[in-house]
Amino acid sequence: MSTAAKRRSKRWTVARRIVQAGALALFAAPLVATSWGLLGIGSNPEDTLPTPAELPFFGTLSSSTVLGAEVIDPFAMLEAIAAAKTFEPEWLLAALPVLIVYGLVRGRAFCGWVCPVNLLLEGVDALRRKLGIEVREAPVPRRAKLWIALSVLALSALAGIPIFESFSPISAVNKGLLIGSVAGAWTLLAIAVAELFWGRRVWCRSLCPLGGFYEALGRVGQLNVRLDRKACVHCDACSKACLADPAILEPVLAGRDVVVRAGDCMACGACVDACPTRALSFALGRAPKPGREEAG
Repeated sequence: MSTAAKRRSKRWTVARRIVQAGALALFAAPLVATSWGLLGIGSNPEDTLPTPAELPFFGTLSSSTVLGAEVIDPFAMLEAIAAAKTFEPEWLLAALPVLIVYGLVRGRAFCGWVCPVNLLLEGVDALRRKLGIEVREAPVPRRAKLWIALSVLALSALAGIPIFESFSPISAVNKGLLIGSVAGAWTLLAIAVAELFWGRRVWCRSLCPLGGFYEALGRVGQLNVRLDRKACVHCDACSKACLADPAILEPVLAGRDVVVRAGDCMACGACVDACPTRALSFALGRAPKPGREEAG
């Protein structure tokens, strides 16, 4: 395969890397622009510097300010509601833009395209392959993260604090980059070790409560992977490449469906890139299942 052909075959992967790097740069930009520094390493504390929060954009993946309006992660909102045992309408208004975007696209598109942990684990995955380490494909059922998400909300209510935020590996990357925080660093290290020696994508696929929340939201996403059965040669390359869980591709590969409907799909494009015959592609809309007429 020529170099140009290889680049074309990895176009979604390349695009995903650009977006992931861009997301990290976006959150780091306010601190760089105001000379506050990164990783908790700032300039002379005696210097008078502008406040990053005064810029058009500032924050983390949990909570940010965009043009003066607060935007928060919906799961963080639910944790706050559970911990405070109260509800403020402005919380829902702050979470609504995120809910709309990921609800319309794909809930777990956040996991595939934005989450810094996914970017790190793709590197760990490549390292494991290079070292020739064999791990289990699914040591924990992928639906476990739904129950873990519910458990986190229940524990937040009991403890009176947002539990996931206290050990979130996403915070370990995001907040560590911005302010040098080590909160969640041990969780991130444990995830990397588990990925390397225990199970492929065990955190993202089965344990992450945020992934569980977005899986539930992803059931109504309008961006779906579609299969052209005539072009499919059943080489299984897509299943091997899937970052979410190869099981979500089974209905289309077995001819029971035409699009990947599972809420677990990250719309990451890894399976599309891996397909040698281009039988897989992205399509908008929830096409009816074979043999089923659309209602109405």
